[in-house]
Amino acid sequence: MIVLQNTVISDDIRDNFFVCNLEKCKGDCCVEGDLGAPLADDELAILAESYEHIKPYMTGAGKLAVEEQGLYVQDFEGDYSTPTIDNRECAYALYDEQGILKCAIEQAYYDGKISWKKPISCHLYPIRVTKYDGFEALNYDRWSICASACNFGKDLGVRVYQFLKEPLIRKYGEDWYNELTELMEAEPEKV
Repeated sequence: MIVLQNTVISDDIRDNFFVCNLEKCKGDCCVEGDLGAPLADDELAILAESYEHIKPYMTGAGKLAVEEQGLYVQDFEGDYSTPTIDNRECAYALYDEQGILKCAIEQAYYDGKISWKKPISCHLYPIRVTKYDGFEALNYDRWSICASACNFGKDLGVRVYQFLKEPLIRKYGEDWYNELTELMEAEPEKV
């Protein structure tokens, strides 16, 4: 375990390898699971402000899911997530020509329509952040559908924290990430 400012980081984030391999998994993380993508409280307003720019990128089924469920849903614990289509894929997911799931939010971002790339929970995956009083715990989420990403990361020699440099900087800042890198490289490997 690594403690950095107000975060506690699992050793698994240093010790495991990971690089998304969409050609193999086809974006199954946008389909599988109990709920849609977790949304931070501050992302609810961003989603509401951005929706009209995201909507043209969405599938008909995705738009219908939003019409029926709303831009986001609240679970029994009071947490928010994106709505889903028939309890499967995220309402904001779309398939490309190769049958790979992409994100309508991210497509709107890449086309310069919005300044929000996508929910931070999606951007940070396979790291899941749990908030506690006074700190956040960062844990590596092992999921069988990501086996190809683990293998690909190992082949390339890219560890979880290295693969997630951009979203970690987005969430915690560049100074935090630089300090994390120093701590990760100073810790003995357990691989």
